Amino acid sequence: MIILQANKIGRSFAGDVLFENIDLQVDDRDRIALVGRNGAGKSTLLKILVGEEEPSTGSLNKKRDLSLSYLAQDSRFESSKTIYEEMLAVFDDLRQTEGRLRQMEDQMSELTGQDLDRLMLDYDRLSEEFRLAGGFTYEADIRAMLNGFKFDRSMWDRPIAELSGGQNTRLALAKMLLEKPELLVLDEPTNHLDIETISWLENYLINYSGALIIVSHDRYFLDKVATLTMDLTPRSLDRYVGNYSQFIELKAQKLATEAQNYDKQQKEIAKLEDFVQRNLVRASTTKRAQARRKQLEKMERLDKPQIGQKSANMTFKSAKTSGNVVLTVEDAAIGYDGEILASPINIDQRKYEAIAVVGPNGIGKTTFLKSVLGTIPFIKGEAKLGANVDVGYYDQNQSDLTPSNTVLDELWNDFRTTPELEIRNRLGAFLFSGDDVKKSIGMLSGGERARVLLAKLSMQDKNFLILDEPTNHLDIDSKEVLENALIDYDGTLLFVSHDRYFINRIATKVLELSETGSTLYLGDYDYYIGKKAEQAASLAAAQENTSQLDSSSQEAPVSKSYQASKDAQREQRKLTRRIEQIEAELEILDAKVADLEEQMTQTNDASQLIDLQQELDSLSNQSETLLTEWEELSEQLVD
Repeated sequence: MIILQANKIGRSFAGDVLFENIDLQVDDRDRIALVGRNGAGKSTLLKILVGEEEPSTGSLNKKRDLSLSYLAQDSRFESSKTIYEEMLAVFDDLRQTEGRLRQMEDQMSELTGQDLDRLMLDYDRLSEEFRLAGGFTYEADIRAMLNGFKFDRSMWDRPIAELSGGQNTRLALAKMLLEKPELLVLDEPTNHLDIETISWLENYLINYSGALIIVSHDRYFLDKVATLTMDLTPRSLDRYVGNYSQFIELKAQKLATEAQNYDKQQKEIAKLEDFVQRNLVRASTTKRAQARRKQLEKMERLDKPQIGQKSANMTFKSAKTSGNVVLTVEDAAIGYDGEILASPINIDQRKYEAIAVVGPNGIGKTTFLKSVLGTIPFIKGEAKLGANVDVGYYDQNQSDLTPSNTVLDELWNDFRTTPELEIRNRLGAFLFSGDDVKKSIGMLSGGERARVLLAKLSMQDKNFLILDEPTNHLDIDSKEVLENALIDYDGTLLFVSHDRYFINRIATKVLELSETGSTLYLGDYDYYIGKKAEQAASLAAAQENTSQLDSSSQEAPVSKSYQASKDAQREQRKLTRRIEQIEAELEILDAKVADLEEQMTQTNDASQLIDLQQELDSLSNQSETLLTEWEELSEQLVD
C-alpha cells in the first residue's frame, strides 16, 4: 500500500536549482536508502518529505493519518524529564487505558443487571485493545530499547538536560523507535553510535514493521538494512532494487549502457547529417536527403550520460622504507590520571600491515593512538618504534588546522620550500581548485577540512600512518577514493574507525581493546566478527560440557587462579539454570493467562468475572516480576 508519494518535486534557492523533477513512491514496508553526493540535497529532500520545508515545484501526497517520525542530523529535544520518564511518555495513551481498566474493575462490584453486562462488554473490548497495543510489555520494551542504546539502569533517572549532544541524539532515536511510526525517516542515524550499537540498530530495523527512508554514509549499515536504493541527481531520483553494494553494480551497468546507446546514436546522427549535406542539392538524391532530414528532426536525442562530478585523486607514499618491525607494545596500560581504561595491551606490528583498532566507545582507542604517539603517556609500558620508522598522524578533531589560514597557506606554511604550483596541484587532487584555495579553514565544512588534513598528510611522505577516524565527515565517494589510496600505499597503517566497510577494505588485522586488554584477529572486520561468534559458541559449549561433569569425581589440588576460574564457571551455570527455570515458569504463567482469558469470554457471572480478573492481574504481576529478574540475570550472564 502506498503511504507517501512525491510528484515532480523541485527545490530552488535564489534561482539556483538544487534538484527538480523528483518522483518518489513509498510503500508500507519499503526500506529505502537515499544516496547521492554531498550537496545533492538529500537532507533537503527529507525535510520536504516530512513537511518541514515546502517544495518550490511539485506536490506531495500522504496516506491519511500517516504516523511519521523524523531524525535530523544531530537532532536534539528539550525536556525537563528524566530519561526513563521521557520514554514512559511515549505510552501515555496506553497508561490512560490501563487506568481506565482499573476504574472499570472497581465499578464491577457496584453494578448489577444490564448495567453490569454493558460494563463487562466495554471492559472486554478495552482489555483486548490494551493487550494488542502492548499493554503488558511496554515497560520491558522501554528497558530493552534503553539498554540497546547504551543507557544502562544507572542513567535512567538522569535529567535529559544534562545529556551531551551525542547522548541526546541517541535518546531521540530510541524514543522514535518506541513510537513505532508507519514511516521512519532517518538522516545519518549512526552518528554518535559505536559499532556494537550500530549492529544492534541494524538488527532492529531489519525487523521493523513500518517503512524506512535512510540517509547514511555508513555503507555497511545500508547494505544490511536497505532493500531499495534511490540515487538523487539534480534532474532525477533513480530507483534501484537492492542494497548499496547492489546499487553500485547496477548503476555502473546503467551508465555503461547509456554511454553505449549515446555513442551509437551520435554515430547515426553524424552519418545522417553527412548524407543530407552531400545529397540535398543534387536533384537525383534530394528526396532521399529530405527524408533523412525529417528522420533527424523526429529523432529523440539522448542526453550525454552524466558520469558525475570530479572525484578526488588521493595518493600516499613513503619517502623511505622502514625496518621490518614497525611498532612494539608489551603489557601496556592506557588511561587518564591513574584510571586504567584497558590493560594489558600488546602489539607487534610489522611492515606493510594495516591494523584496525576497535572496541566500545570509552574504552580508549584514541587514547591508545595518542599514547603510541607520545602525547598521552602510558600508565604502564611504552611504545617502541622500529628502525627508520617515520610517523604521520591524522587527528579526528582536526586540531592541527589553523582556522584563520587559507587552504593554500595551510599547506604552504608547512612546506615552505615546495613551489606554489606543486601545492596547488596537490590541493587540486583533493578537489580544491581555483578560488577554493583562497577560502579560510574556518569557513570550510567538516568534509572539506578532512580533505585539507589528508592533503597535508599526503605531502609528508611518511612510512607509518596513524589515523584516527579518517572517514568522519567524508561522503561515500571520497571514502572510496581514500580507501583505494590507502590500499595502494607502500607503508604501514594503524587506525581507529567505526566504518566497518572501510575496515573490511583496508585492514589486514583487527586489534580489539577491552577492559581486560587486547586481542588480535588475523583478518578483516567480517573475519573478526566471525571469530567472535565462534568464540562465543565455544564458550557456551564449554560451559555446557562443564555442567555435565560428575561432581563427585576427584580433582587434584588447583591453583588460586584456576579455582577462581572454576568459581566463575559455577556462577555462570547457576545463572543459566535460573534463567531456564524462569523461562519455564513464564511458559506456565502464559498458559494460565490464556486459560483465564478463555474462561472470561464464556461467562456472564459478574462475581466470577471479578475473581477471574483479580487472578489474571496477579498472574500478570508475577510475569512482570519474573521478566525483570530474567533481564537482570541475562545481563549478568553476558557481562
